[in-house]
Amino acid sequence: MSKRTRANHRPTMAQRHDRHDLYQRSVQTVDSEIDFVDATFKTLRGRLPRTLREDFCGTANTSCEFVRRRRASRAWGVDLDESTLAWGIEHNLPKLKPDARGRIELVRGDVRTARTPAVDALLAMNFSYFIFKDRDGLRDYFAHARKILAPGGLFFLDAYGGSDAFRRLREGRKVAPGITYVWHQADYDPITGSTTCHIHFRFKDGSRMKDAFTYEWRVWTLPEIREVLLEAGFKKATVYWEGWDEKTWEGDGHFKPAERGDPDLGWIVYIVADK
Repeated sequence: MSKRTRANHRPTMAQRHDRHDLYQRSVQTVDSEIDFVDATFKTLRGRLPRTLREDFCGTANTSCEFVRRRRASRAWGVDLDESTLAWGIEHNLPKLKPDARGRIELVRGDVRTARTPAVDALLAMNFSYFIFKDRDGLRDYFAHARKILAPGGLFFLDAYGGSDAFRRLREGRKVAPGITYVWHQADYDPITGSTTCHIHFRFKDGSRMKDAFTYEWRVWTLPEIREVLLEAGFKKATVYWEGWDEKTWEGDGHFKPAERGDPDLGWIVYIVADK
């Protein structure tokens, strides 16, 4: 067999990489996420959270980070997708020490009906709750989330927006040597607020992982999210806006409570709802 023939049979970079691993490396920053949860909970409640539930948990990467930090912490992850949960069980849980593995439980089920013990902190991150496309559906989920929280519990969400959120676009950034993450907003309907988004990956050998993940969402605005949280029974819903670094002209990674935001092309915020 010639060198060219052997090269033609060699798997491409796209074939050699795993989409869940790429997602965790390019989309998630679980250490920063739990930093925010810990710091905010301590500021508002005077202590660190002991229990956490991660809705739409996927591979349970965030739940693993939570139990890894403190011996007394416990976490539950809830997701409908059995194969994604299985990936987390195979790849993420083994990285934990045996004691920590015993303090995390993954549940396959609908986040609106799944039963778990009451928790200090409930998370719905990576815009996952945007899957609910009508107000009643979103309110039903928020009301169930409130029931899951222990007295004094906090509900943590993130959201994105800005004028770029309401149009078709494609933007990429390098996430590792030879690997480019591509966020693709393929469509947006201004009448319904529905959007179709994809995550692709490009590799230096020219191969591609197209539609590694696809999302059919409604782009909820901050006023809508806060109103529905209050309708669902939460006492308060606070937006945490990211600070700005004048040197890099990028967000500085520090989120603080805010009543006004800047009309940027694109932004990501945290929302914290008080039971």
